[in-house]
Amino acid sequence: MTTLEVMQRTAAVKGVVAMQSTDKKRQALQAMAKALVDNTQSILEANAKDVEEAKSYIGEVMLDRLYLSEQRIKAMADGILQVAQLPDPVGRVLEVVNRPNGLEITKMAVPFGVLAIIYESRPNVTSDAAALAIMSGNCCILRCGKEAWASAKAIVDALRQGLKEVGLPEDVIGIVEDRTRQGAKELMTAVDYIDLLIPRGGPGLISTCVREALVPCIQTGTGICHIYVHSQADLDMALNIIENAKTSRPSVCNAMEVCVVDKAVVQEFLPKLYERLVTNRAAKGLKPVELRGDEVARSIVDMTPAGETDFDTEFLDYIMAVKVVDGVEEAVMHIGKHSTHHSDGIVTTNEEVAQQFIMGVDSSSVYVNASTRFTDGGEFGLGCEMGISTQKMHARGPMGLKELTTYKYVVRGEGQVR
Repeated sequence: MTTLEVMQRTAAVKGVVAMQSTDKKRQALQAMAKALVDNTQSILEANAKDVEEAKSYIGEVMLDRLYLSEQRIKAMADGILQVAQLPDPVGRVLEVVNRPNGLEITKMAVPFGVLAIIYESRPNVTSDAAALAIMSGNCCILRCGKEAWASAKAIVDALRQGLKEVGLPEDVIGIVEDRTRQGAKELMTAVDYIDLLIPRGGPGLISTCVREALVPCIQTGTGICHIYVHSQADLDMALNIIENAKTSRPSVCNAMEVCVVDKAVVQEFLPKLYERLVTNRAAKGLKPVELRGDEVARSIVDMTPAGETDFDTEFLDYIMAVKVVDGVEEAVMHIGKHSTHHSDGIVTTNEEVAQQFIMGVDSSSVYVNASTRFTDGGEFGLGCEMGISTQKMHARGPMGLKELTTYKYVVRGEGQVR
């Protein structure tokens, strides 16, 4: 099926989804979750094919994003069920104005219509996106990267089976078969069919969508995430937070990439950081983190010199840049210069400094004494997310159900004319 045909068929049924009751949408998601589990074997077979083909050109860390297991498929189904239990965002009354002439003007949340999601090598995005789209009264068209094509197709087939079982059109979920750049470009320029475009992936994909899209586009950001260790930080807490933020899953966008250390504690902290992330991990047979430091950091601990681009790189690997600063103001300035406005944090026992950091750092999620790895729709109580928006218009941070609605004005009268 051509991309145009997919768009035409999906756009044709968007009104059907928009009119469904909350109960009907929940039934659809429950059936989709069951179908996903029921089709575990075929999904795993498709995923094994993807993984085998991708081994020749992507690294181990990125392969982990692509890989599916029974447990991960079960988690995907559980995510759909969690979305099904969330409050329906459609029809929410946002504001009511009663005019002197008797008109009642209601601002009401409504679906966008057709959401297009362009993403790369994470198969779980397929089910997350479909669940969020349908619960928010939208249809969705999915365009995955070539690495995940067989996996995504098998997942979509299962989800469409669930829709069919509850009497909803299968075309509510579309998948683009054209995996060339042209397939993506057709979505970016389809002003007659696409109501909102959401890219999820690396900086190249996102910048291309933002630059070339003619349809409305949400800018989801790459994650150059910082953690600043303040002079009044609990250093053991800082070590625990940084270890989690950097090593728990380095291939994701909320993983930490840059450690900013206050010079007042750098002599004590950096040797401990090296021991935790390098020495101890190597002793346990785990991959050590490569530290890339500025001149001050390297004078304290032996590490790789930070290159010109290291503070502007989303490594998505066991690599971390280290910057030494003189106080919270310099930390905020450094983060402001290099951050992608995704997730940045501070470790401190000083509440006044924490507040300064909160107000000074212009990111969609700002952390005080916690790991950046929590920037996630599920962790924020949204069930799952369509993406992490780093822009400031309409949606910011993890995009859940409410962020997938727009609004209209409903005006009720009794024959008034102007």
